[in-house]
Amino acid sequence: MKFHRPLAVSLFAFGLSGMPASYAETLSDAIDAALATNPGLQSQRFQTDIALENVEQARSQRRPTLDLSGSAGYEYVDSNSPFADLSGTNGDRPIASAQLQAAMPIYTGGRISAGIRQARAGVDAAESQYDAAVQDLILQVITAYVDVRSDLETVAIRENNVEVTGEQVRAASDRFEVGVVTRTDVSLSQARLEGARAALAGAQATLEADIANYQFLTGLAPTDLAPPPPLPPLPASLDEAVQIALDTNPDLIAARHSERAAREAIEVARGQYKPQISIVGTAARQETYNDFTQRDSSVSAVAQGTIPLLSGGLIKSQVKSARLQRAQAQRQIDTLQRSIRAQIAQSWFTYEASLRSIAASERQVEAAQIAYDGAKEELAVGIRTTLDVLDQEQQLFEARLALVQAERDSYVAAHNLLRATGQLSPDMLLLDGLVGDSR
Repeated sequence: MKFHRPLAVSLFAFGLSGMPASYAETLSDAIDAALATNPGLQSQRFQTDIALENVEQARSQRRPTLDLSGSAGYEYVDSNSPFADLSGTNGDRPIASAQLQAAMPIYTGGRISAGIRQARAGVDAAESQYDAAVQDLILQVITAYVDVRSDLETVAIRENNVEVTGEQVRAASDRFEVGVVTRTDVSLSQARLEGARAALAGAQATLEADIANYQFLTGLAPTDLAPPPPLPPLPASLDEAVQIALDTNPDLIAARHSERAAREAIEVARGQYKPQISIVGTAARQETYNDFTQRDSSVSAVAQGTIPLLSGGLIKSQVKSARLQRAQAQRQIDTLQRSIRAQIAQSWFTYEASLRSIAASERQVEAAQIAYDGAKEELAVGIRTTLDVLDQEQQLFEARLALVQAERDSYVAAHNLLRATGQLSPDMLLLDGLVGDSR
């Protein structure tokens, strides 16, 4: 038997005719579509925008403020009262006032400056978190892309298995009619055929599920996926991969920025212990309407200072809370470092194992093909039984399936390694078709 694989498998044969007529020809197309349309990524982008506004809010605290206030109402005057204004008359009288006040902070104990630094650290953290979200999405798309492609190859192999096993059933039936084989041989062939059909149905179901996931991530219907680009350069050693990750992993970088923000939050809280000095200018006017209109105006400019003497323990608690948050951020960094080391080690050894599995599977496919062809020839001259041929056929197909899985696992493991090191960017993926060194 010569194994053959269709150059393209129509996905519409598996109940996908209702998909929109969109096409993702290459992995680059899929990644671009995901980055442009994924709502989770767009939501993460808003976090960066919010962080930028926090910086602007922090900066505004060192700028002057200008407030206009006013009031209007009635004032009751009793000239017989010992507290009465002797210049007034009895009864109600309208009164109105307006005040314009400007204030400029001069000294805040470093609280404003620390608040600005805290907000800037928040922006850096949000940017790194966005980078992490981008890399996570790219990894998901790559995995979904190669899953669909490997599923297509699996379906093609399963289809070929059904076809070849069906030929064996027909051949066994013909031999049974002339008395060359027994009814048992025919039954064994039929059982293998039903098993092959069941395996094909399972492969088709897996394909449809992976296509649904691919479409969820990219919004595209994968009708014709081109081979993925070659692997980009990978670290030369496990130790090098770990060192790169400690420098460039976006999750770890974000955690470090968060720790920096927490450190500045301590200074913000401690700044409340220190004096607050501002220049305050006020222009006021009041008018009272009675038998005649009385107008009073005033302009003042003062240096206003406050020193916190007693806060009921509020400031002390805020400082303690800020310190606890920093300690928590530091522990988060430690946790991430351990997690990243574990991820890198797992991806590294998985990739190494997949390379060995690919080499072994290729040799197994070659040997199984030779064994199957020999068993068929020996069956024709009566040396082998139908069961022998079926066994060799099954080994051949299982070897081909193992090779497909090993190739998929190798590609995914390599990109898991790139994600752990923080190098999973479109530029690193050689999506422009350049050939990279896969170590």
